[in-house]
Amino acid sequence: MRKIWTISLPPDLEKEVLRVMREEKRTRSEFVREALREYLETNEIRKLVKQKAKERFFNLVDRIRERTKDVPEEEIKRLVDEAIEAVRSRRRSS
Repeated sequence: MRKIWTISLPPDLEKEVLRVMREEKRTRSEFVREALREYLETNEIRKLVKQKAKERFFNLVDRIRERTKDVPEEEIKRLVDEAIEAVRSRRRSS
């Protein structure tokens, strides 16, 4: 049995959706059904990518810990803060 949903969209998103619907000659229902199917089909991939990113991050942390085991924690914090500030400065200037 089909169910009816009521959703709200911000104006910009609605405008973009309506544009694509016209281009592809689709109804709202067709558009939303396809978007939901696509989301569900790619959901597992997104989960795997997130998991891999976490694994890479923790591996990096472990390597950093091993390489810096003789460096005082305050020095590591200072270097990390400097690196973060350098990246932020570059972003602001570009």
